[in-house]
Amino acid sequence: MSKVKPNKKESTPNAKISQATNGKEKQKSGKKKKKRFFKQTEKKDIVKDGHKSKTALPPKDAKEFSANWKSLLEVLKSSPDVKNAQTNHLNKTNREKEEHQKKIHKENPKLTRATQPSPGKLIKNGDSTFSNQGNKKETKAGKRKATESHTGKEKTRNSKKTRVEVEKKTAEADLWFDDVDPDDLEAAVGPEAADIFRRKHGLQKSDPQTTERALVKEHAYEGLTRAVAMDCEMVGVGPSGEDSIVARVSIVNQFGKCIYDKFVKPTEKVTDYRTAISGIRPEDIRDGEDVKVVQKEVAEILQGRILVGHAIHNDLKVLLLNHPKKKIRDTQKYKPFKTLVKSSRPALKELCKQMLNVDVQRGEHSSVQDAQATMRLYTLVKKRWEAELKASREQKADKAANSQMQPK
Repeated sequence: MSKVKPNKKESTPNAKISQATNGKEKQKSGKKKKKRFFKQTEKKDIVKDGHKSKTALPPKDAKEFSANWKSLLEVLKSSPDVKNAQTNHLNKTNREKEEHQKKIHKENPKLTRATQPSPGKLIKNGDSTFSNQGNKKETKAGKRKATESHTGKEKTRNSKKTRVEVEKKTAEADLWFDDVDPDDLEAAVGPEAADIFRRKHGLQKSDPQTTERALVKEHAYEGLTRAVAMDCEMVGVGPSGEDSIVARVSIVNQFGKCIYDKFVKPTEKVTDYRTAISGIRPEDIRDGEDVKVVQKEVAEILQGRILVGHAIHNDLKVLLLNHPKKKIRDTQKYKPFKTLVKSSRPALKELCKQMLNVDVQRGEHSSVQDAQATMRLYTLVKKRWEAELKASREQKADKAANSQMQPK
């Protein structure tokens, strides 16, 4: 038996093309068909001077080039109005769009900022990644490089910032001073070192007004009170100026208000005015009050009152006055102040710095300010101080009573 072979179909070129296209379509069944942007249109005839003329086709031979070029120029000359109308229409639409965007921006500028994409922002579309600058495709490697470079820049910036902060901290830590006046430090080293010192020790920049506000109570009683504070300024007499005489006496009440302040006329020749410390000058005491008058007036003020002072025995000695020991409150001899400053004879300046956060005795001293400072220290611990004195008196009284009751 001979097998009958089926007749082969005629293989024409059009058939082959159709088979190939069908095969490709089967392979790419999942993909969408590409859109054709240019459709075949019928060629229209050009009307020129009332006669129809066919459109100029592309030249085939070299002879047709010149003729075709001339016809093209004639067509362009014949339709300038159409071209201008198209360009005008495009310009008009662009202007309208710009005006509309400006109106939206004026009405809600935040909305426009949010909706406008940033110039380098990436837009994901399926698997591929596009940037909105020209819609160029970015590979994964390129994206990784961009992120790495961005993170590297951020790391360098952060490291620079931390370096600067560490340098500042070390600079502040390196500045170490002990028992130094910040004003003297400012004059010697500079304002930055003085500011660091004040910050570390919790001090404020010295100012006469701020110091007065810290030591004196505003709108307070200006007369005599149960407790008063006194301070004296002295000048040197004798061959070497070692001996002292009174040159100024100042007394303040319990609220820091000055109730007595007088310069005293010297009874001997002054050999050392001690102006750098005392602030006394020759013209201040030349026409001062007589020392006997001052003694009498001060004694009357102190009569029956608590006397507050710093090393007050020196002031009483120079005035040739006495005061009952029970009525004296000496800030230099108060034990809690000694333990605070860790000194057997604490300085008034150091006590004010630690207790009141105030700088006193900067440069030339003022007897009024020193008296105000001692009074402020006393009022700060007045209740505790008076309670301790009362308890010690009661103990002494009990001991005396017990000793009397015991048989001899």
